[in-house]
Amino acid sequence: MEALKGLKVIELGQLIAGPFAGKTLAEFGADVIKIEPQEAGDPLRKWRMLRDGTSVWWEVQSRNKRSVALDLRSSEGQSVVLDLAREADILIENFKPGTLEKWGLGWDTLHALNPRLIMLRISGYGQTGPYRHKPGFGVLGEAMGGLRHLTGEPGRVPVRCGISIGDTLSALHGVIGVLTALYHRDARGGEGQVIDVALYESVFNVMESLLPEYDAFGAVRERSGSALPGIAPTNAYRCADDKYALIAGNGDSIFKRLMAAIGRPDLERDPALARNDGRVARVEEIDAAIEAWTVTKPLDEVLGVLDQANVPAGKVYAVDDIVNDPQYQAREMIVETTTSDGSVLKVPGIIPKLSATPGRIAHPAPRLGQHNAEVVSARGWPVRG
Repeated sequence: MEALKGLKVIELGQLIAGPFAGKTLAEFGADVIKIEPQEAGDPLRKWRMLRDGTSVWWEVQSRNKRSVALDLRSSEGQSVVLDLAREADILIENFKPGTLEKWGLGWDTLHALNPRLIMLRISGYGQTGPYRHKPGFGVLGEAMGGLRHLTGEPGRVPVRCGISIGDTLSALHGVIGVLTALYHRDARGGEGQVIDVALYESVFNVMESLLPEYDAFGAVRERSGSALPGIAPTNAYRCADDKYALIAGNGDSIFKRLMAAIGRPDLERDPALARNDGRVARVEEIDAAIEAWTVTKPLDEVLGVLDQANVPAGKVYAVDDIVNDPQYQAREMIVETTTSDGSVLKVPGIIPKLSATPGRIAHPAPRLGQHNAEVVSARGWPVRG
């Protein structure tokens, strides 16, 4: 049996942050009812590349969910949500703060209706503070959280990482909050509660030593390209075929094995390089020595030598590398699903991997309003969709 089977979830969010949280809960058995606008549905249905009019991203983000098409601005739609909320365990939303209150669906109303309800609220800046009413997207949260300032090459324009990582980090923090609140409710006899997740705070939470280094030393961390400042050696090194080897030789014993593998016994035995702080002081010398070796060999040979030496190393994976990689295949991270129109699509597998109650793809992403009859009309609400 799936770990979350029996949990009832109402997903009011759109696009990425709220729906990714709902996706994660649904993969482990929760019954997620996704509420979508009647006319066009979640805008994600039309984001990025479409096949037969529907985004293939949608097939990942909304698998295992049921779709109900409602107009949340109407009293009819609001009444349906209130009715569903009476029996729900969790409600997820990622609207601008104040939106649900305007629709009569705020926390005070829902908590009075169902004291056991847990409400996950994801927004750009959180439900409180001077920025709470500003619209916020992942790119802004990534910038405000400190990530954008560190991403890219020194002296160049700060770049985004290529995906909406701020939204996904917020979703994962939200799932942690939901599971914690469920434990408090079910194991400790508590009531439901609000989980208030801000995009910028989710990014800031993973920024490692950024703040304490500034407080202790006045250090403002800057962009460093492919290197990891303060930890050495770890970088991308050019090979003879103009590909790059990613080498992490920053462990003390690993560094010695790396230097032996590249034929630099002088650096291997240098007592000044025995610890990370000594290596950081001479990181340019060390990086130059490593690349002087990698540039003479193609990438595959470099990785073969370092594998034999038990030094962590790898390549930069593009999606075609991912699809054909035996590790991905062995751990079922590339799986095939049949979409609601009958076509077959490769999609990412499910993580985390639980030994006793693993997640699964129970059914494909729904058509817009596909479950109105069984969810809404069955309750006596004549809502179209």
